[in-house]
Amino acid sequence: MKLIIAEKPSVSKNIADALKIKNRQDGYFEGNGYIITWAFGHLLQLYDAKDYDEKMSTWKMENFPFVPPTFKYKVKSDPKNREKPDTGAKKQLKIIQSLMKRRDVEAIISACDYDREGQVIGDSIIYNLGTDKTVYRLLLNEWTPAEVMRGLENIKLNSELKPLQDAGVSRQWADWVIGINLTSVATLKYQKGKGKALNIGRVLLPTLKIIYDRDKEIENFVPENYFKLQATFQTEKNEEYEGTYIEGKEEKFKSKETLEEIQQLLADKSAIIHDKQVQKKKDYPPFLFNLSNLQGHITSKYKGWTSDKVLKVAQSLYEKKFITYPRTASIALEESLVGKTSKVLEILSEDLPYRDEIKFVKSKRVFDNAKVESHSAIVPTYLKPKNLTQDEAQVYQAIKNRFIMQFMPVAEYEETRIETKIANADLKGIFLSKGKVQLVEGWKKVEKVQSKDTILPLVQVNDPIEIIKHEITSHVTKPPKQHTEKTLLRVMETCGKNYDSDGESEENVHAILNGFSIGTPATRAETIKKLKDVGYISMENKNLVCTELGRKLVETFPIKDLFNLEFTGRLEKSLFDIEKRNFSKNDFLELIFNFTTKAVETIKTEKEITIHEVTTERKPNEVLGKCPLCGHAVIEGQKGFGCSNWKNGCKFVIWKNDKYLASMKKKPTKTMVKALLKNGVAPVKGFTSKKGNKFDANLRYEKNPDNEYFSWKMEFPEKQETKKGDTKTPQVE
Repeated sequence: MKLIIAEKPSVSKNIADALKIKNRQDGYFEGNGYIITWAFGHLLQLYDAKDYDEKMSTWKMENFPFVPPTFKYKVKSDPKNREKPDTGAKKQLKIIQSLMKRRDVEAIISACDYDREGQVIGDSIIYNLGTDKTVYRLLLNEWTPAEVMRGLENIKLNSELKPLQDAGVSRQWADWVIGINLTSVATLKYQKGKGKALNIGRVLLPTLKIIYDRDKEIENFVPENYFKLQATFQTEKNEEYEGTYIEGKEEKFKSKETLEEIQQLLADKSAIIHDKQVQKKKDYPPFLFNLSNLQGHITSKYKGWTSDKVLKVAQSLYEKKFITYPRTASIALEESLVGKTSKVLEILSEDLPYRDEIKFVKSKRVFDNAKVESHSAIVPTYLKPKNLTQDEAQVYQAIKNRFIMQFMPVAEYEETRIETKIANADLKGIFLSKGKVQLVEGWKKVEKVQSKDTILPLVQVNDPIEIIKHEITSHVTKPPKQHTEKTLLRVMETCGKNYDSDGESEENVHAILNGFSIGTPATRAETIKKLKDVGYISMENKNLVCTELGRKLVETFPIKDLFNLEFTGRLEKSLFDIEKRNFSKNDFLELIFNFTTKAVETIKTEKEITIHEVTTERKPNEVLGKCPLCGHAVIEGQKGFGCSNWKNGCKFVIWKNDKYLASMKKKPTKTMVKALLKNGVAPVKGFTSKKGNKFDANLRYEKNPDNEYFSWKMEFPEKQETKKGDTKTPQVE
């Protein structure tokens, strides 16, 4: 019997389905020689500082820097009460431990995601619980049945993944040390008043600096006027075309007077065709998606999307077996996937109107091991999805379209370049005209990309041309555009090197695949979300801008290395090198601990400045009426409308998720509660019966005479019919 530990319940279900196991127990599946259990992501977390030393329970400057002698793990905290362990995680860990100890279990297989984080999730559970059984690793890029079976036939010893574990643990411990120490001392030094801490992080601050720098560029931008000279020409066949005056390669002139002098030379002059070039050019489809490109594509195309949301939706599609692993930096597929890709293309092309144009080809643009790191690009699997949500459909369609595009004909267009020279005039420059005609639509059919044709007349060199009119147009230089999530992700991905928002240059690919980046595909979206959550940046339409707090932090916080893209890129490169066995975990951690210690001492000796002053204004709770039990105020809580005297034992509450009302597709509202407390009855419209019919009724909420609970009473004024529903009422939170 082999025990498989998956990262999530949905993934364990995929494995069970592939193995045709139907027998589900409490916390695991069992059958056909396998037991399959699951985590909920991280079941364990690193100790808090106070878990190591009681004095760390209060923040005092003299307690820092703090680096524990060894790093320890505990059951992850309850999200609502960090002082208590999460009950679900605790229970699942006990189940996993009992399964690991079963005598009939001869080996353990970690089936967590094949990345740093997935390695740490599986290893932290297995090795903290302890086992002397052989541990294997299941490495998959998708969860389709065929792939699961293939993967189980090719499992590796988990010890072979030690470098990946070292990189994951190094990242986790480093971020803990930097975060705990610098967040604490920065808050103590630079914040007045109690409130959210000044969050300091290894990836957070350089990302903030990218946005800050762009804001400053825009703020300091000085617009400049420039001018163009444009002319309209006519051929002997009375066909018109336009041209722009250029000298060398320059068509923008700072001096209007220069162009006015040239314009005077055009009076009563004719022209000739000086040169004509016609070239057929190819327009290749954009590369396959990696996570950053997918996030950029979706957030710029649709309203209401963030990169964090794109990742969550893509993760859902992955767990439902419809796409391959989404947290990838690669824009190509492994060459070993040629046969499989051909079959996927065949299945997905069946219903397409342009299927006759789709042809499978093994090209370097699609299949290239040199452009793949750990995981191939994101592509669909052979399973055709059904019943997708609107969000899932938008992301899936984008991935599918990008995949299909690779096997459509290359788009082709004809580009014409005409140089018109003024005859008998002493001019350094010529008038340039460019035309473009789409010849082959090709891959552009997939997303109905419209190409604009600019058609020039048919002329030959030395043809005489007449000047119809000419004018000088004035223009103003524009400031750089504010960052969007799309452009920010691109800078993070390449660490600002040779940033090109429109393409995927070989140099960019090289930077990504060699580890020079800010964060990883899995963490960048989370970083942007956190910057918003802690109040360092805000969104204006689709633009990201620094808040006042974010600006003050960049300008005041003295540890400038943390804002430096090169510094952060080198740290990320070191983690990458640990994975490749080119750098040691111990050397990396020593570097981080020394950096943190020096940073804390620097902050301590800096002059006193306030970056953030916390002001707290408590909004008074609106009183909805008097409690029918004790007469105290009834107010709205997170989960219900209840008596404010609940701490002293009053149990009056109307739950927001009341099952009786939910059965008729209704929820209690403030208006309803106010009416019940004031008049004893609330008229409610739009109940839905079991048959789906709509009806109106009056509601009462009355205490039962024989116990402390309340019951709903429904009245129909015309028929005087009533309907009851008991509702238990523990205290409101």
